[in-house]
Amino acid sequence: MPGQPQIELRGAVYIDQMQPQFAATSAANSDGYFPVSGEAAFWLEVRPGIVINRLMDVALKQCDVTPGALITERLYGTLEVHGPDQGQVRQAMALILKEIGAEASEQLAPQVLTDEVIRKVDDHQAMLINRTRAGMLLLGDDTLYTLEVTPAVHVTLAANEAEKASPVRLVGLGADGAVGRLRLAGSDAEIDAAAQAVRRALGACPGRGPCGVSAAGGER
Repeated sequence: MPGQPQIELRGAVYIDQMQPQFAATSAANSDGYFPVSGEAAFWLEVRPGIVINRLMDVALKQCDVTPGALITERLYGTLEVHGPDQGQVRQAMALILKEIGAEASEQLAPQVLTDEVIRKVDDHQAMLINRTRAGMLLLGDDTLYTLEVTPAVHVTLAANEAEKASPVRLVGLGADGAVGRLRLAGSDAEIDAAAQAVRRALGACPGRGPCGVSAAGGER
């Protein structure tokens, strides 16, 4: 339409089946309608941010989905819709992308900024992290996995795939803003399996631009 801004598609993430902790953490930090375990979800990140209002309108008027997030921050906008019918969620995704005039493959590929494993976390550091946690508790001597990725919305796929692969505890999840951040806790074996799942999922994401680890990563 004349006068409407050109929309940059930054991230388009479809989640086929939300895992229990991921759904609960998303719900606990949602200003919208709460998702539940087993539902499908679609997350979108665009610029300029305010256009998510129009894009959400397109989905809700034509599909049987429920809005879980509508976030406009400094540079980007993030929305989420979910529901028990995967077909309806996929249709919402297709309609939103059509409104943008883009394919999912035209999103920015996830760029991992930090991917680290810290073994036997000190009790005092665990307490510091727990003060700002968004999910489960981190305990002393746990192994901690941390991820930072851009565009931020890709962290949702990472968190859900980690929980599918391993019985880790989801300690922190932030999916909007300049970067997405994830914290997972568990045993050495649990974290190693989860980290591998995260790397596989992000490495398989289609998109333009760099993909992979671009900054500090490693193990302590």
